Amino acid sequence: MIRADGLAKRYGGTTAVDGLSFDLKPGVVTGFLGPNGAGKSTTMRMILGLDRPSAGSVTVNGKAYRDLPAPMHEVGALLDPKAVHGGRSARSHLTWIAQAGGIARKRVDEVLDVVGLTEVAGKKVGAFSLGMYQRLGIATALLGDPPVLILDEPVNGLDPEGIYWIRTLMRKLAAEGRTVFVSSHLMNEMEETAEHVLVIGRGKLIADMPIAELTRGSGRSHVRVVSPQVAELVEGLHAIGATVTAEEDGALHVVGMDAPEIGDLARVMGVGLHELTPKRASLEAAFMDITRDSVQYSSGAPEVAEPLRALTPEGK
Repeated sequence: MIRADGLAKRYGGTTAVDGLSFDLKPGVVTGFLGPNGAGKSTTMRMILGLDRPSAGSVTVNGKAYRDLPAPMHEVGALLDPKAVHGGRSARSHLTWIAQAGGIARKRVDEVLDVVGLTEVAGKKVGAFSLGMYQRLGIATALLGDPPVLILDEPVNGLDPEGIYWIRTLMRKLAAEGRTVFVSSHLMNEMEETAEHVLVIGRGKLIADMPIAELTRGSGRSHVRVVSPQVAELVEGLHAIGATVTAEEDGALHVVGMDAPEIGDLARVMGVGLHELTPKRASLEAAFMDITRDSVQYSSGAPEVAEPLRALTPEGK
């Protein structure tokens, strides 16, 4: 478990992290999201004792990282996959880290096999591709077989097979009861991998919830409804607080009610339905909505207006 309580970091007059409090529980892949400059890397560095908090605290399994008696057996981390001496082989790199952490040499070959680097274990790291660096960094994080894993952008540079592999690995590790904390800018991949997300913006916590809850609560999640009795149905939907707009083809775009509720209402009203389709917002759409005011570096591109018009209870 990772626990932060009022965690803050200031650099002179700049606040990078501003009062973060959260609990990261075992058995779950937790995604860490935020715009560029939001404070994600600084937060991860404070968890690992690389930066000292200006205020608050953060612990791993109840202790500050610096107080862990055998940190490599408690926490595995990938922050910078290219922080490796290019003249060493993958095996020698892992071997000296294992020796420093009191880890048996046989574990080196085990993790090389896990990450798919066995065949190139004797090659110098300086000739590796970015994807191979990522695999070596993940092998390093796994060396101590730790219950907590912190991975910063682990899919960068991986090909589709590699992305599928790391996604499957993270889920497997969480299923074993480990705490898996992973940051990424790839929203579609995070949606496929994580169950829970922390979202920060300008150093502040914006959301701490399951992905399903975040996307369900987005205004872009709605139910598409087609009915031959639009006016009557709109009146009924408005009466119980739903927001109804019209799509270009005449279908209704309903926010605030789920499909079964709309179906039950239509049945009670005696209104016919030709289509009743739930449309869940993507994680990317929900993320863009909740971080809109927290983006530090904005392109200034105009938003694309959705082809919807609000409907009154009379359907006009």
